[in-house]
Amino acid sequence: MKKVIHTEQAPAAIGPYSQAIEANGMLFISGQIPVNPATGVVPEGITAQTEQVMKNIEAILKEAGYSFANVVKTTCLLSDIANFGAMNEVYAKYFTSEPPARAAFAVKDLPKGVMVEIESIAIK
Repeated sequence: MKKVIHTEQAPAAIGPYSQAIEANGMLFISGQIPVNPATGVVPEGITAQTEQVMKNIEAILKEAGYSFANVVKTTCLLSDIANFGAMNEVYAKYFTSEPPARAAFAVKDLPKGVMVEIESIAIK
């Protein structure tokens, strides 16, 4: 049984996908980009963009009854691998103990020209 998770506290999907799907005690969060859901604005710079991505993930986790402590895997996509250090500093503030497994990649382009996108998997 799968359940679609949606919150107005994170950006709406910009294509034929859900913000997240919960199935069998697992939450699969689609890649989140740094769009402020209230304004539609993308902040400037990798630090501010990573903060917004993490806030969007947090809103989806909360809507589904999860927290960052439940996250077991993330995939971080960066428009430039040179931004890895700055992204990592912000990311580390959200995973202070027992951080999840993670992959990080530099990719050619990301939606809306953003600098970072992060997808997550959480379990209960």
